[in-house]
Amino acid sequence: MASNLLVNIAWTHVTTRVRQTLVGMAGVAMGVGFTIMMAGLMEGSQIDFLHQLVDAMPHVTIQSDRRTAAPQAADREYGAVQMSGVANVNNRPGIKYPESVMASVRSWLPGDVAPSVKTTAIIDHGGRIGVTLVGIDPKQEIKVSKLASQMREGQINDLLRASNAVIIGQALAEKLAVKTGNAVTLIGGQGTQVSSSVAGIFRSGLKRVDEGQVYALIGTAQVMMGQSGVINELRLRLNDPLDAETIAKQVEGQTGYKSVSWQEANSDLLSSFAVRDFIVLTVMGAMLLTSSFATYNIISTITNEKRQDIAIMKSLGMRETAVRRIFIMEAAIIGVVGIIFGWAIGYALCYSWSQITIYNTLTGTNVPISIYYTPTHYLVAGGISLLCCTGAAFFPARKATRVHPVEIIRGAS
Repeated sequence: MASNLLVNIAWTHVTTRVRQTLVGMAGVAMGVGFTIMMAGLMEGSQIDFLHQLVDAMPHVTIQSDRRTAAPQAADREYGAVQMSGVANVNNRPGIKYPESVMASVRSWLPGDVAPSVKTTAIIDHGGRIGVTLVGIDPKQEIKVSKLASQMREGQINDLLRASNAVIIGQALAEKLAVKTGNAVTLIGGQGTQVSSSVAGIFRSGLKRVDEGQVYALIGTAQVMMGQSGVINELRLRLNDPLDAETIAKQVEGQTGYKSVSWQEANSDLLSSFAVRDFIVLTVMGAMLLTSSFATYNIISTITNEKRQDIAIMKSLGMRETAVRRIFIMEAAIIGVVGIIFGWAIGYALCYSWSQITIYNTLTGTNVPISIYYTPTHYLVAGGISLLCCTGAAFFPARKATRVHPVEIIRGAS
């Protein structure tokens, strides 16, 4: 009964001042709506970029080097004597017994693994451009990368149909003015020159990959490297890319070779995302806090105008806490209604932004703005806004209820 009375009084106060109530609700609604829009826009663009990044590279790369140098044989034999500059005659480039390593890793890996040879080269077609040459096995590569689906001309298996065939990025093809079937020259670090034909053109969505990476067969890459039979990279693709760091540590502990996850390879970029997320959260929090100022002004006005009502209620025996709850309920009513309208505004803004297309410098195409929809954005924005509204109402309500009713009545007379 007492609770119903408090709710009725709060509802009467809110509905008798319609204009101010609507202003307060509009402030809350706009704060919640724009917060949801910003959260969806920022998280959507970040997720879209990470998807492009993950699809354009292996989730984990096992490299032929080690994080720490292997102990020298002389150090093991003569540990008491300090020696330096002793050549390690057992040092052989590449991963030793790559097939055995792949079989061992594949036995427990939640994904697949494929061999590759990575080296640098120069591609010549009327102009020389330095590129990263990646030697692959087309039959195994389709299990660890999206290269097959990224082909714009030709197919990945076309590497097997021509001698020393290569697949180049679309941006690189435009720079060299070459098309599928054209002949190009590959120049290796040892001065080796190989005449190749363009078997296909791909577009990964990352400009640095499309401009600077060329795929060939493993044998071709080994010839350009000047090391026959060498495999210097193993490329892993996982069922869940977010497990890459854990898997990389496990693989490195098992094989001893340096294993780099896609997160480690792009740590600088991911750290910039963390800074951006902090800035966005700060801005959104400020927006929600600002929207609560309207509620604060409204409750302050109501408590000032209802000072006689407060005195009468306290004279009749109503406790300060009960009177304070009335004004907090008024703020909650304004907040809840404003939040509901804010959710609708937020969804409408997100949908409107998703219909806009912009030029993506990474892909070189016009793409729609990526928006991330999740109930979490709505619940968090609504919860924080409701907390801000009730908090803003507490202080004027507390100040008004602490005044003695006799002083209020004397002031009115």
